[in-house]
Amino acid sequence: MAASALPRSSVATDSSPAPSPARRPVIAVIGNPNTGKTTLFNALTGLTQHTGNYPGVTVESALGELSIDGTRFLAVDLPGTYSLAPRAPDEMIAVSVLLGYGKGVTAPDVILYVLDASNLDRNLYLLTQVLEVGRPVVVALTMVDLAHKQGLEIDTEELSIRLGIPVIPVQATRRVGLTALQHALGEAVRSGTNPTSPLRLPDALTAEVTNLAHSLSQSNTAAPIPHFLIERLLLDAGGSVEKELSQHGGDSVRTLAQAARDRLASVGIQVPQIEIDTRYRWIAGVALASVRQSLTIKNHTWTERIDHIVTHKVWGLLVFLLAMAVTFQSIFSWAAPLMETIDAAFGALGERVGSLLSDGPLRSLVVDGIVGGVGAVVTFVPQIAILFGLIGILEDSGYMARAAFLMDRVMASFGLSGRSFIPLLSSFACAVPGIMSTRSIDNHHDRIATIVIAPLMSCSARLPVYVLFISAFIPSQTVWGIVGLQGLTLFAMYMVGLLVAPPVALLLKRTLLRGESMPFLLELPPFKIPAWRVVLFRMYDRSWAFLRRAGTIILATTILVWALSYYPTQPHLTEAFDARRATATAEERAQLDVAEAGARLRGSYLGQAGRAIEPLVQPLGWDWKIGMATLASFPAREVIIAALGTIYNLGNKQDEGSVALRETMRAERWPDGRPVYTPVVALSVMVFFALCCQCGATLATIKRETGSWGYALFTFTYMTGLAYVGALLVYQIGSKLTGG
Repeated sequence: MAASALPRSSVATDSSPAPSPARRPVIAVIGNPNTGKTTLFNALTGLTQHTGNYPGVTVESALGELSIDGTRFLAVDLPGTYSLAPRAPDEMIAVSVLLGYGKGVTAPDVILYVLDASNLDRNLYLLTQVLEVGRPVVVALTMVDLAHKQGLEIDTEELSIRLGIPVIPVQATRRVGLTALQHALGEAVRSGTNPTSPLRLPDALTAEVTNLAHSLSQSNTAAPIPHFLIERLLLDAGGSVEKELSQHGGDSVRTLAQAARDRLASVGIQVPQIEIDTRYRWIAGVALASVRQSLTIKNHTWTERIDHIVTHKVWGLLVFLLAMAVTFQSIFSWAAPLMETIDAAFGALGERVGSLLSDGPLRSLVVDGIVGGVGAVVTFVPQIAILFGLIGILEDSGYMARAAFLMDRVMASFGLSGRSFIPLLSSFACAVPGIMSTRSIDNHHDRIATIVIAPLMSCSARLPVYVLFISAFIPSQTVWGIVGLQGLTLFAMYMVGLLVAPPVALLLKRTLLRGESMPFLLELPPFKIPAWRVVLFRMYDRSWAFLRRAGTIILATTILVWALSYYPTQPHLTEAFDARRATATAEERAQLDVAEAGARLRGSYLGQAGRAIEPLVQPLGWDWKIGMATLASFPAREVIIAALGTIYNLGNKQDEGSVALRETMRAERWPDGRPVYTPVVALSVMVFFALCCQCGATLATIKRETGSWGYALFTFTYMTGLAYVGALLVYQIGSKLTGG
């Protein structure tokens, strides 16, 4: 999540030109995490909001519109942050947008800063930096009711005077103060007055910033660098600003900045500590003048009482397991009726459309490719909507932070943080929403590592494959008279990905995704009732984003597989089967239709590919038919069941409970009479499916979430390699142990 690269430059003079009448004024909304920023943004923009790219920035943000005094404004909700001292590329987005710095980036006309009244000291730190950006600023004071419960009374008039900008108390959920806030935003844009920073850094540091700016302007001649970035370059050694500017200015940027830091150190000024001390010294004075504290304060709030349970080593773990069980069960089971209804509806639609078209490529394309492809896309929507609805409830209530806190120690053992656990757990139902939920992970490397291991979790689409092969080839007997062998095998399949994922994540974090280790900073917000409007919008927005973006790629993949399984047309088969149908009964004609479909598939490009890869899959114990069915299932792994049904002339309506399909597979033989399918071969197939990324939706979502096909290709390649090696080891070792 990085903004546009910073160009080579000279020094800028900060200014705030009035917005052109030809464009909408822009409001940038920023604040610390858990300040009610998103709730306020939703209240201001309502149903006009959507997810999109802010001009010049390649990362999706929440965008929305609002009308102020007859003028339409564009609002952008920036990621929650604690400081404008970016240490990672992700954090550069807020700095780039606020400054309007980078190719094509539009500077906001006014900054709306969301300030939590119950945590004034901590929230004011970021505000002191925002005031130095050089744009008009308006403060929305949230959580006033919570501050009152804590015995805190905020003098907003005094706070406004101290800051030199408007401070408007609001309660977004009740729409209190929104009119006054909108008026203040409109007035700030009309006046175009930039605030003056109320605090003063040491004169020696200010002089070094001026000298550094002059030196950079001498060596660079392109777009100017804002004064704010020069200051950050000096204060943040090794930070994102230094890295970005060094890409264009070379080592001279680091050399000049380090020389300035050394001169400051020689006179007793240490950076960045001097900045922290100066800001908090000023903040203490503002808080002392603006906050009055009641002498009668409740010793324990409801949040503190609940935290005694939900963060407890034992009780907290039990609550966590219960919450995750509900989340997992809802995605895994509650979505099933909706998914089955959608699947049946598109099946009926396909039959209806097919009855209006004559046999041939067009009918097959429309029914099997387009209608079937769209149905495959829409089927995912219930899982995505339910997952993001539940995540919205957990986040907005304040519980998600506690869950991340509990799991951080476990996840840290293989290079990730507690925030990775929820996406991985969600991926047991479906990797698509699981990957989409990694947006809550702040660290870029942790997020990418979580994305590329999420498909290793056995999703619900793998279950039909497991059920078919376990019920057909794993004996229905007990182990030690207690545990059923079939149930134990199913459990083992789910454990395969769970055991493989940690070492893969650790290897990635120590090689390809190696980077500066960032501390896991976590704030435990107060518990509150979720804002249902926010939750419902999240469900709608994420579902629509999936349909609009990933869905198009899935549909294209489905049509491609249809083409490979339909062509070449093989007219000789049509003639032969038509001749047999002419004298057949109605029942025989139905059987001939199924047989023709199987013959066509075996002679298609997909069937030819299956024969071509037979030498490659034979070491796994597979014949070419298993190989062809596996190829057909790469867009969606559960397709292997329908593909096997077609290959064995049973039709493509077979499912994991089909008795006919099980019996046909048990009867399948090699040319020498040996059975093709054995328990070891079944395990080999299941392990391959447990580790391989056979899901066009997942790959499309990885591309969308990372902005690169490279990560999607890497995930597909390494998982296919793991799957092949795993299946090979299972078959070869299993065959030797069983004498098969």
